[in-house]
Order: sequence, then C-alpha cells, then structure tokens
Amino acid sequence: MVEREVIRRIIIEGQEFVNEISLTERPFFFEQKGNYVFVGIRQAGKSYLLYQRIQQLLREEHNINEIVYINFDDERLRQMTADDLDLILQAYHSLFDLRPLLFFDEIQNIEGWEHFARRLANQKYNIYITGSNAKMLSREIATTLGGRFWNKDVYPYSFAEYLNARDIILSKNWMYGKQAAEVSKAFNDYFLYGGFPELTDVIAKRVWLNDIYSKIFFSDLIVRNKVRNEEALGLLVRRLAENVKQPVSYTRLANLISSIGIKISKATVIEFIRYLKESCLIFPIENYAAKFAERNSNMKHYFIDNGLLSIFLLDGNTSLLENIVAIHLYKRYGAQLYFYNQNIEVDFIIPEAKTAIQVSYSLMDETTCRREVEGLIKLNRVFPMDNMCIITRDEERIITHESGVSIHVIPVWKWLLVSKSDFSL
Repeated sequence: MVEREVIRRIIIEGQEFVNEISLTERPFFFEQKGNYVFVGIRQAGKSYLLYQRIQQLLREEHNINEIVYINFDDERLRQMTADDLDLILQAYHSLFDLRPLLFFDEIQNIEGWEHFARRLANQKYNIYITGSNAKMLSREIATTLGGRFWNKDVYPYSFAEYLNARDIILSKNWMYGKQAAEVSKAFNDYFLYGGFPELTDVIAKRVWLNDIYSKIFFSDLIVRNKVRNEEALGLLVRRLAENVKQPVSYTRLANLISSIGIKISKATVIEFIRYLKESCLIFPIENYAAKFAERNSNMKHYFIDNGLLSIFLLDGNTSLLENIVAIHLYKRYGAQLYFYNQNIEVDFIIPEAKTAIQVSYSLMDETTCRREVEGLIKLNRVFPMDNMCIITRDEERIITHESGVSIHVIPVWKWLLVSKSDFSL
C-alpha cells in the first residue's frame, strides 16, 4: 500500500512541474466539461495534451492548487493497486479545501483503474486520462466507463504539426515560392525519423528511437504480456518491418521465424500481433477484395511512426514512403481504409470516399509508371472512383489515360499538407 504522505508529495511536485513546462500546443478542442481518455504509443504526446489542458485551465483563472497531476510511471507508485486509488483524493483534501481537476498519466499500470474513473465521473469530477495500451479503448472498458468519457487516439506529429514545432509557418501560397524548398528539406528528417514530439529537438535521433523502441518492447510487450519467447517476438517485429508493403499471412510469418531455428506456432504469431496492436506499435489494413472471413488472415501491417520503422531498414525509402502514406490515411479513415489485391494491385482504397491511391517512389521508369497507372484504371472499371492519385517522393504532374481518366501525381510532402485534413492527433 502506498503511503498518503508519498501521494501528497507527488501532488505538490506535479503542480510545480506542470506550472513551469513549456510546450507547443496541438490543434485539439477540449469540451469544457468533458472527461477524456487519450491512448497512443509511448511518447506520442499524450502527456503534453494533459499539460496543454492544464495551462488552458490556468489561463481561464483556475487555481494551480486545483490541479492533481499523477504520473503512474512514477516508481514510488509501483506498488499501488486499484484499492489504493482513493488515497489520491484523501491526500489532496488533506492539503486543499478545493474541488480538484484530475489528470492521470499512464493509468493503465493500475489494473481495474476504470472502476475508479467511473466513480469519479459519476461524482462529477473533471478527469483526463492517458494510457499506452489500446485495450483501454476496448468494449469491456468502454462499457465500464459507461459513456462518461471521450476516447481519443493520439499519434505522433502530423507533418503540419512537425513544421509548426520547427517554427516553419506556411504562407498562403507556400507551394509556389521559395518556401516549397524549405518544406521539402524539413520533410527529409520527418520522413526518416518520424514525428515523435520530443524528437524534434534531439540531435542523436536514431539513438533516441532505438531507446524508445526498447522501452516499448520490454515494458509494453514483454513485461505487460508476460512473454517468454522474447527472441521470437523481436524477430516478428523485424519481419513485419521488412514486409511492410506486402500482405503477409500468419502462417507465412510463423514459417519465416521458424526457418531460422526459433520455433513458433501460427497461434502464437496471432497472439503476438495482438500485443503489437495493443501497444499501438502497428496497425493493420485488410484486403477489400478478400472474402469477409479471410480479411483478417492476410493483412498488411504498418508501423505507427516512420522513425520506428526506419530503425529496422537499411535501404527502406520505398517502404518508408508507403508507411507514411498509410499513417496519414489511417488517422482519418481508420477501419474504412483497405488495400486491393485480386488480379489488380492497388496500395490503398477508401470505398466510402471513392478514392484510390498508389504509392511509388518514382515514376521515371516507364514500366513502373505503366504498372501503377494500369492498377488504378483496372480498379476504376470494377469500382468507379471519384479520386485517383499516385503519391511519389518528389514528382508531380497529371496523367491523362487514353480512357479519359485523369490521375494526379503528387509529391508526398505536398500531399501531406494539402490533402483535406492534416489529420492531427
């Protein structure tokens, strides 16, 4: 059991910390009386959303003494259980005669936290919660919370947010002037190292990325799920990275790992991939052409941030390009995003938006260009599309097919900024 005196100390330390922190605000609107659960991969910026909301409340003339910020990664709370959570309110009320505003960071460390959160919401406390495990948004927990919280996925920076964090403010017609070159140059880092907010000011970026992956691997995968076959899980992540552009079955993944002498069953592969999704490290998309019963067995798996993918690849420009497009689309469309593979290969299709997208690093090779265009044209004959484009690294033009269909070719760094939304968060 955690002592009340320790919690008092943590409350005061939290007030001092959040009152002084400097941050770049993200474009997120908080409902005035809303309770929130923010979920995403480690270091995606969930904590900074809590700091952002705290500073907004302080500007609205709330008192710093109303703030209770608890980070459950604090080693002093390692022994805390759900039965101890009420000590937070007891400790606070022994310090202040106010109604607290509650900010709980990485609360998934406390099994059964959702019952405490529901009780606080029933008592009309204002609560903000973060966690690094997608199970926090599961149907079971959502049922326990009883619709009293807004659930929000948090991602590393979009490219628009990344530019803002680097103080690159786009002018109205930026794409036609010198600023286009500045944006393209900034994209080089974003493309290779991703959008983790803290990484923006780090010089040794690859070292930082390896460190955060190690924390995810050991804390969020091995320890949390009590994985015994650590080597097999590590190899699975590597194989998924190497095959990020290709649909791959659970059976093939099991065979790829077993072929080097580390035996693993299909059932274990399925279990491990579930852990990877719950840790928010990867996300899957299904084949729209597959029968409904087969869609879950042969999916593509993308990494939630290009920086994490890049640490596994030696010459991965084509994989990184497709991955960054997948992230951008997934943040907007979620489960409505598919690929298409049945005699026709199209990288991304959003049926409800009647949009199809190919990704190609370059179209300078005539054979490559023909292949990408023909894929879209054939798909359009089966499922008429309103929008078709090919996203490249730097090339831009309009291809008018002999059938009269126009396909827009656009560089990825421009597409990320001019597509209908920057899909922030």
